[in-house]
Amino acid sequence: MLDTLSIPYELAWPFAIAIGWMVGEFGHRWTGLPRISLYGLVGFVLANTQIGFLPKSVDGNMLALADVAFGLILFELGYRINLHWLKINPWIAASSVAEALGTFIAVYYVAAWYGASTMTALLLASLAMSTSPAGILRVINEQASSGQVTERALHLSALNSVMAVFSFKVIIGYWLFQSSGSILKAGWNSLVVLILSALLGALFGVLIPALRRRLGNVGSDATVGFAIGVILLVALSHALNFSPILATLSFGLVARHRRETLSQTQRNFGVLGDLLVIPLFLFVATTLQWQQAMEGIVLGLLIIIVRIITKTLGVTMFAHVSGISWRKGLLTGLALSPASVFAILVLEQTRYLQIDLMTQLAPLAAMVLVMEVVGPILTQRALIWARETSNEEV
Repeated sequence: MLDTLSIPYELAWPFAIAIGWMVGEFGHRWTGLPRISLYGLVGFVLANTQIGFLPKSVDGNMLALADVAFGLILFELGYRINLHWLKINPWIAASSVAEALGTFIAVYYVAAWYGASTMTALLLASLAMSTSPAGILRVINEQASSGQVTERALHLSALNSVMAVFSFKVIIGYWLFQSSGSILKAGWNSLVVLILSALLGALFGVLIPALRRRLGNVGSDATVGFAIGVILLVALSHALNFSPILATLSFGLVARHRRETLSQTQRNFGVLGDLLVIPLFLFVATTLQWQQAMEGIVLGLLIIIVRIITKTLGVTMFAHVSGISWRKGLLTGLALSPASVFAILVLEQTRYLQIDLMTQLAPLAAMVLVMEVVGPILTQRALIWARETSNEEV
């Protein structure tokens, strides 16, 4: 840490956000790389554990802000999920189960083979199942992408993220039961929390559209109303120690099926979403320590390779029966690479249990450090190779 770079706490994050925005804009223009990859690089370099420009990342206010930003993304993802499509084509859900379960098994055995404890291997495996909706959705919107690979990547990221949250909570519940001997505490912090989080999000998905209809402004004010709903939902989830990830995803899913309509101009929640995504990716990168990542770099790289292979194979295996070519199946699997934001925010949300898992999962730090930059690039390449991006962005 460089003391010469220390600046007043009140100025650190505003300056970091400004730097991240400039690097993202100029870097995207010059290199074509996704902006979120560049935000991640800036956050990592400016972190307290690197050059010391930013204060410690455990700041509760920044975590809340990151959760709101992630909540807006998850709401949009949930809103874009078409349950009817999954019903008429169950092979899509089958491919999600295959790639997520295959990833869990493969990562668990690789971590165990490398010498990780059973609990560490289980936690790494559960988090590796997920695809970060933030990485997927931001790249898709940035590239103005649409098509079979795009829609399948969105749906699969939502499905495997839910499975990852479920398995992670179950493993944490088992850990708590082993350490405390209280089955009530373990059960509350696993399955009960998940159910209540989903129900809370579903309740918002019913109430907010009903309120907007009552006000008679269903069209133009959708962005503001739903954004306020997401902010309130994230705040309640934090106060009740629920899962804001599952709550906001459920909110978007139920709102869609309440026949609410969002215009194309409201993707990313407009300027609000474009602004909040910068501190989101900056914050995630600041939780990483270079020394910690280097301690787990070998296993972290192994997990990255195994994860990409199993996800790609899982989706490709069901490509033809689900209605796409082998090539598009392979590209869909490759598009599922991002994982960093989801994994870090899930871990940060366990701090109220007095469990600091990040310090115990060095391989995850290494995986997140690499995939914070590489994951969105792989998604971008997959969409371009699938010819589903706009000519302007290619």
